[in-house]
Amino acid sequence: MFGGFVGFNKNQGGDWGENLLNTVASNTIRHLFTRSESVKVTVRCNPSSKLLQGTIDSFKMEGRGLVIRRDFRTEEMSFETDAVSIDFSSVMQGKISLKQATQAIAQVKLTETDLNQAFQAQLVKKRLENLSVTALTEISGGEPVSFSDVELQLLPDNGVKLLAKASWGETIIPISFIATINVAKRRRIKFEDIQFKAEDVPSDLQGTSQKLMTALGEILNEMIDLDRFDLDGVKMRLNRLETQGKLLLFSGYAQIEHFPRTG
Repeated sequence: MFGGFVGFNKNQGGDWGENLLNTVASNTIRHLFTRSESVKVTVRCNPSSKLLQGTIDSFKMEGRGLVIRRDFRTEEMSFETDAVSIDFSSVMQGKISLKQATQAIAQVKLTETDLNQAFQAQLVKKRLENLSVTALTEISGGEPVSFSDVELQLLPDNGVKLLAKASWGETIIPISFIATINVAKRRRIKFEDIQFKAEDVPSDLQGTSQKLMTALGEILNEMIDLDRFDLDGVKMRLNRLETQGKLLLFSGYAQIEHFPRTG
């Protein structure tokens, strides 16, 4: 990491501390992600001498193409803090230590492709396989039920269309519904006003498919919880979400207890 410090010398005057902190923070954040297309960190401190006392005016991170835990990609992610108190001696060691917890305004942008790739992640697929909850086994005659081939389409006004297949034994039942997605308890994504799309399901399977749709909606509402995807020391909370073409936009805040060490 210290190789990145080359060039920070006296010729850069009072800005050397900001440049050093930018480099340390960029390197640290970049390593939180499995992959990243770009990570930009901007530290503002005026006058620069405040940095020596461990005070900075704001800290901003902007990232693009960030992959969390190997499978969860975000098109864009950014957060910006207010004033932050840090231990400047830790920066000299190539680390960042907060003296106290802080909050940051956060924004996340996901593409429709990102969302569908997330449904293929092992962490998600395992939670949709071999389910033995009563609502499902009553439909399947006691056999565990698995949901697969989940495809999500973004619609205007926070709408989504979801296609999936439910299976047990030799039986495969297609599922299709539209719904509105909203934020619940500032950390969960909820599917509301779920409506069955009968035209996508053969007529002889529609009754069973509709029952499976209800069960799948309840499972998804319990499963999509931001706490499952928190970075080390950072807890995300949502204020609102919005569909915009083939993009899903989130805005909220991040509670930063300590500077992340692992992704």
